[in-house]
Amino acid sequence: MTQIIDIAEVSRTTGLSARALRFYEARGLVKPLRTGSGRRCYGAGELERLHQLIALKRAGLSLQQIKELFDKKPIDLRQLVALQLDTLNDQARALGEARAILRTTLSRIDRGEPIDAATFCSLIRTGDVMMTDEQQKWQAVTDRYMSDEAKADFARTLPEMGDAFDAEAAAAKWKDLGGRIKAALPMDEASPTALAFVREWFALLAPFTAVATPAMWEGGRDMYARMDEWEGEADPGFDLQVWQFIQSATSAAKAAGHDVGPMPSFAKP
Repeated sequence: MTQIIDIAEVSRTTGLSARALRFYEARGLVKPLRTGSGRRCYGAGELERLHQLIALKRAGLSLQQIKELFDKKPIDLRQLVALQLDTLNDQARALGEARAILRTTLSRIDRGEPIDAATFCSLIRTGDVMMTDEQQKWQAVTDRYMSDEAKADFARTLPEMGDAFDAEAAAAKWKDLGGRIKAALPMDEASPTALAFVREWFALLAPFTAVATPAMWEGGRDMYARMDEWEGEADPGFDLQVWQFIQSATSAAKAAGHDVGPMPSFAKP
């Protein structure tokens, strides 16, 4: 004999309200039984269907997708799962962006900066503009190695680089320069070739140098000095060996009295 479960017990078991149960019934997702007086009730099969529906909704599937699965209509389950995974990844990135904006705002508040609604909205818009495909990778690295002050300064000052700054083009230039330096190693750090590489390096760095604060500059130096800890997680276009060579070649050039290019007045040799 089929066990009959009334709607109150179903609501308690599933966490679904009576209104939600009626909605799912109207969409054809579940078909409750009826008592002689016409009251809705559920059997074990209908209750299991509701638990399946809840599980599929938790995975992010739409009600239409769930109905197609329940109706056993032809459906490419692999494609459905892959598309849903892409959707969830997009949502995760959006959450990461929101977290970054909120962390930046909180840091500025903690430093005593007045943040009103207009400033907060500006930070949100700036965060939207600055997002790239590599943002999540870099965020994971900078979260570990940058101070809150440096991260707040980055969020506030990088928009000053202007719309003319092309992040993708800059990344390609860094990759090209890093590759050429790597191919030329080992080399004399005091050689003309080394000096040329140093000057090209600081020329590429110029848009950042123009807006960098002490916290940003030192934070970047410290992060790259520890590149062996995060290399492979994000790609700056060069490896630790290239970074170490540029540091040594820069010191050699400055000791020899050579102009290496634009550097902040507070930058250490």
